[in-house]
Amino acid sequence: MSPTPRGERLIIALLGRRNAGKSSLINALVGQEIAIVSEIPGTTTDPVDKHYELLPLGPVTFYDTAGVDDIGELGEKRVQATRKVLYRADIVVFVNDGSQFSEPELNMLARVQEMEIPLLIVFNKADMQEADTRNIEYCSLRNLPFVSLSARNKSGIIEAKNALVNLAPKHLAEDRVILSDLIKAKSKVILVCPIDSAAPKGRLILPQVQAIREVLDADAQAIVVKESELKDAISMLKDPPDLVVTDSQAIEQVDRDTPQGIELTTFSILFARYKGELDILLTGIDQIDKLRNGDKVLIAEACSHHVQKDDIGRVKLPKWISDYTGKKLVFETYAGHDFPENLEDFALCVHCGGCMINVSEMNHRIVECHRRGVPITNYGLTICKVLGSFERAIAPLMRVQK
Repeated sequence: MSPTPRGERLIIALLGRRNAGKSSLINALVGQEIAIVSEIPGTTTDPVDKHYELLPLGPVTFYDTAGVDDIGELGEKRVQATRKVLYRADIVVFVNDGSQFSEPELNMLARVQEMEIPLLIVFNKADMQEADTRNIEYCSLRNLPFVSLSARNKSGIIEAKNALVNLAPKHLAEDRVILSDLIKAKSKVILVCPIDSAAPKGRLILPQVQAIREVLDADAQAIVVKESELKDAISMLKDPPDLVVTDSQAIEQVDRDTPQGIELTTFSILFARYKGELDILLTGIDQIDKLRNGDKVLIAEACSHHVQKDDIGRVKLPKWISDYTGKKLVFETYAGHDFPENLEDFALCVHCGGCMINVSEMNHRIVECHRRGVPITNYGLTICKVLGSFERAIAPLMRVQK
């Protein structure tokens, strides 16, 4: 059985002071000893992910993090790593040992609320002491749900699980679609999947696989080809295909080889809508026409990979954007879960499709850019715009939104 894609898992981050019982709480929630527990403060030094099937939520990833009160130069780096986890979190469980919230705790709680991440306060070690009344008042004034429990004797664990279910983001219950609303039963869909130096050996990338599955679930027909075989695929069909979906990097050729009248879009644009970001990313696309000499452009990749000579983020996009604008621009690339603290320095953020991160992490990045006044769009929309295929590529999605 194949594992649930990382981008589809619910991310639950546990934060709190050192020795508040975060690791013990993970073990109590899952009923297994999957996190190292010690009485020595600071046992967990870096964010550690633990996969689990938390019913009725389904597959989740718990992140056990370093204490928010860690000290010293190394401790500050650990706290910074904990803050980065917030971008990935669907839910934050803030663990307190019942004593009055300290300044580091209050600072981190404020950051979580500023990012509007669903938050559950857990007062652990209830078998030893009751939660400080000032902590209870803090939660009540801010309408924050809280649970008193003991990870050691398992009391209150059921209540904590129920609270997590209630905090689960709405998108988990939504019937999100990639392209099934663009087609109908018996439709023929051509999926153009280039096989170049960046393509993973022996397999297709996740968006392509998920799109194929959804075409099949819609009782339609999926025809998978390379861009060099597109013309032959179209010509051998008795009737024109109902939809062509291509990797954004091949949009120029695919647009040219797909006769007018056949709907065309890209995997990247479909997945922007799938994750609920398309409207916001569409507003950011206009910033490309406003770029000036010397502007810094952030290229954000959600996954880390070996850089190829024709790398999309580091080579192709900077060239295409520069050629389109005619401006001398400065490009900086951040990969994986890294996201710059100095967002205000950038005139535009161009983000990848985000297929390897969950909805919340992508939305947190969008919100952070918006909060700091930085327009954000994505690879697919940008490539279509600078290569002249923008209007055609978004037309199928605009049709179903009317």
